[in-house]
Amino acid sequence: MVKRVSALAGHYHPGPLGTSADVGITLGEIRDLELWQMAAWPETLAAVGTLAAETIGVDDMPAPGQAVTESGAAVLRIEPLKFWLIGATAPELNTDQGAIVELSHSRTHLRLFGPQAATLLNRHLPLDLREPSFPVGAVASSAIDHVGVTLWRSQVGYDLFIPRGFALSLWQVLLLGAAQFGAMVTE
Repeated sequence: MVKRVSALAGHYHPGPLGTSADVGITLGEIRDLELWQMAAWPETLAAVGTLAAETIGVDDMPAPGQAVTESGAAVLRIEPLKFWLIGATAPELNTDQGAIVELSHSRTHLRLFGPQAATLLNRHLPLDLREPSFPVGAVASSAIDHVGVTLWRSQVGYDLFIPRGFALSLWQVLLLGAAQFGAMVTE
């Protein structure tokens, strides 16, 4: 297997950021992403959704714009007929049911959390990230600086999936914004 090199290699420096003694945001890269996209045909949605859910050990597929999790794995419903399977090995899927493709190397996975994480993200994303509008389990496709991204509000914080080719530039944008709140970049 090919050893994956982070898109942020050489530009990722763990430690404090900014002049504030308080840490308002903790952010970092989640390495070794395992990501599969499963797409169903309209008539096979229930079967493919059930298969995705069963792969991680849950009973029901998520609704559009939602996620379900179990034991460190997740199924995100990123579009009405598309699921992302994170942290689990993809199941077999017949072409008459849908299509499956590995996206692990195509995305950089960032996680942001802390009392100012939503404020920082709201400066770049046209989404209402307040709890009633974007609760834990919510998923949205959006854009930062015209780059399509996927945002998931996990139990830990905000998980951001960025196309690999734009990861470094968006990482720098996020670091610049995070510094004003006092930030910590994780190992």
